[in-house]
Amino acid sequence: MSAAPLVACEDLRRSYGSYEALRGVSFEVARGEFTAVMGPSGCGKSTLLAILGLLDRPSSGSYRLDGAEAGSLGDAERTRLRRERIGFVFQAYNLLPRLSSLENVALPMAYAGVPLDERTRRAEELLDRVGLKTKARRTPLELSGGERQRVGIARALANRPALLLADEPTGNLDSHSAAEVLSFLKVLHGEGLTILLVTHDPGVGAAAQRVLRLKDGLLA
Repeated sequence: MSAAPLVACEDLRRSYGSYEALRGVSFEVARGEFTAVMGPSGCGKSTLLAILGLLDRPSSGSYRLDGAEAGSLGDAERTRLRRERIGFVFQAYNLLPRLSSLENVALPMAYAGVPLDERTRRAEELLDRVGLKTKARRTPLELSGGERQRVGIARALANRPALLLADEPTGNLDSHSAAEVLSFLKVLHGEGLTILLVTHDPGVGAAAQRVLRLKDGLLA
């Protein structure tokens, strides 16, 4: 008997007034799978990612995360589930500019109530893992784009998520830095992490096991 999928979406729809961003999207993501969602600007990729990350709610349809209905949860439960089960990597990094790399990585653990000594130790380990041990005290403004994104990945891993969502993670990077980020995502996938990546770049999408193509709010 096969394990239940980590992500299961059925007839997801999202409307903003008369505009339908998603028009009935159904798919599953198996545990440990690396999936890319591709499509042109305006096709619904960002809307879908926001729903999967519990930052938005579908207008109708079902979104199940780890077997439990997640799309219709209340705000407090959504916040808890997002903090404990989902990691985010953003195109624009979304690091706090006045905090050091170490403090940025430790921040999600602070929100989760992890004691200071433990979150400092884990943040140091994660920065070492992404090759930035010597830059733990530097702020984002003192880092290159590729280094900022590696800090972003370390932060996304801080609370040991079941699902990593990456929104155009190489969109602001040069080709060398983009290749480094993709290589590290492949390593994480090889260790069993479930990754869903949104991109418009075929080269980035090729790093995934499977590609879902969105067009006009529908899977092509």
